Amino acid sequence: MTEAPKAPAKTEIVNCHVHTFTTAHTPLYFPHPLVAVFRYVPWLVQFLRWIVSLLPYDNLTDKFRRIEDFHRTGSRGTQRDVFRELLHYYPRSTRFVVLPMDMAPAGHGPVREDIVTQHHELAELARDPDYGPQVIPFATIHPDREGSAAEVRRCFDHLGFRGLKIYPKLGFSPTHPVLMNEVYPLCVERNVPVMTHCSRGGVYRKGWGQDQQDAVTEPDAYREVLEAFPDLRVCLAHFGGDADWNSHLRDGFDPDDPKARDRNWASRIAALIADGTYPNLYTDISYTIFKFDDYVPLLRLFLKNPNLRDRILFGSDFYMTRQETLSEKAVSIRLRDALGEADFHQIAHVNPRRWLGEA
Repeated sequence: MTEAPKAPAKTEIVNCHVHTFTTAHTPLYFPHPLVAVFRYVPWLVQFLRWIVSLLPYDNLTDKFRRIEDFHRTGSRGTQRDVFRELLHYYPRSTRFVVLPMDMAPAGHGPVREDIVTQHHELAELARDPDYGPQVIPFATIHPDREGSAAEVRRCFDHLGFRGLKIYPKLGFSPTHPVLMNEVYPLCVERNVPVMTHCSRGGVYRKGWGQDQQDAVTEPDAYREVLEAFPDLRVCLAHFGGDADWNSHLRDGFDPDDPKARDRNWASRIAALIADGTYPNLYTDISYTIFKFDDYVPLLRLFLKNPNLRDRILFGSDFYMTRQETLSEKAVSIRLRDALGEADFHQIAHVNPRRWLGEA
């Protein structure tokens, strides 16, 4: 008689991709100069939502409600306030990889609090007596900033940070000399992972077109890094992103074009991980999975490959996801139900601990 599969151990979730930075850490004029008015007239978002609610367009009303939610979260006074909001949606045993961003050098206007201040406040949150045990703080870097490598070292050695977040679309290559010569070797030495943005959307350097953004963000932009530092655990966040998951399902791949699959970032990431060449390469499903009904069948298919199953991480991208209809709680519960306990345990419990260097 066939034995029933064993139930996994208790799942203590690690959400590998969240943000707690506030408008104090974001450029004044991104994504458009007109958004600056909302900082000085914060009630204007609510007023516009009320005006729209009087119109017979439910979809537009819902969109403005989500914009209001996003603005409210980002406008909170401290990172601790943002983190407390996130905790509404998860069991108290959940831990969160908190990812800061240094957007000041991107050229979209002044940023009120610099990256050193942002790092310091995140370190205080990680030491908070109530919430600190749930916080896994990462440092971030813009390598063109003077002293950027020293700041990362300070975060590791003095603030107790557990990893590094990079965001090349803000204006640098993942093979920037500061990263290759100073920062990646330090990450290997400290046995900490790297999270990097790998989606066609998101924040970008002012003046950069889509081709420039894609050139430093696409999966193959990291091959030199992976080959130079085979022990470095790298996560390509968002699994390629919404546009490429949508294209994967909607357009498919031209059977007469051998490069078609490689140009789709979701397919390319899956291939890079599945073939086993880079055993320390990971990806996460943050934000992308919020188009839940469309994308969860493809995720289930990816999880059938054993190498991919061991390298996909659960993440949400809070509070960016406040712009979406589904809440954090709704997505995580639906995902757990759709994948089944064994696969959810793998991506939310087992894989994150391996990526973080805990297992």
